[in-house]
Amino acid sequence: MQLLVAVINHEEKVDDVLAGFVELGITGATVIGSEGMGHVLSHDVPIFAGVRALSQRSRPTNQTVLSVIDDALVDAAIALIQDVCGDLDAPGAGIVFTIPVTRVVGLAPELEG
Repeated sequence: MQLLVAVINHEEKVDDVLAGFVELGITGATVIGSEGMGHVLSHDVPIFAGVRALSQRSRPTNQTVLSVIDDALVDAAIALIQDVCGDLDAPGAGIVFTIPVTRVVGLAPELEG
């Protein structure tokens, strides 16, 4: 199992990502409103006001999607996110990564390890 973390910079695309997850068989995810470091530093910490130029390229807020998924679905989930959100290699587009999960309690019995 993997914890998939997707920071989606275009909030309007989150619903399409979640709908695609359901089609892939991923039936659970948590969505959290989030802000990037550049935005926070440039607006909330006066000493870093020079970072404002960096934050102008990024969105003021984004959505972070967290989902524990089966290893077999990782590639399909990442491909789906890129299909919906566009090329994540472009600056400010978002980011996706996974972290191995060795134990889960509280999911459907077939997913608990």
